[in-house]
Amino acid sequence: MTEYWLVAEPRADLDVAAAYQWYESERAGLGLQFLDQLSTTYDRIVADPLRYRDLESGIRRALLRRFPYAVYFAVESDDVVVLAVLHVSRDPAEWQRRRRI
Repeated sequence: MTEYWLVAEPRADLDVAAAYQWYESERAGLGLQFLDQLSTTYDRIVADPLRYRDLESGIRRALLRRFPYAVYFAVESDDVVVLAVLHVSRDPAEWQRRRRI
């Protein structure tokens, strides 16, 4: 069985920071709950990234369970590359635009 490593693109890290700040501004500690849920989702992805449906051109999506966010990622060799962490109400084509940059 392949062991995968998680690699987040800088833009995805910015997505996470923005979501954390927004949730913390709504209620103290909520941002930490978001980060905890994201970490759990990352663990699920790395454990079995191919269980997630291929949306387009090798891009897959995992949904957070307690927050309305999706992790868009690609499997490249032994790496799981996180392209975006977006609120589900955002245009899903955002990760496609990022992939072309």
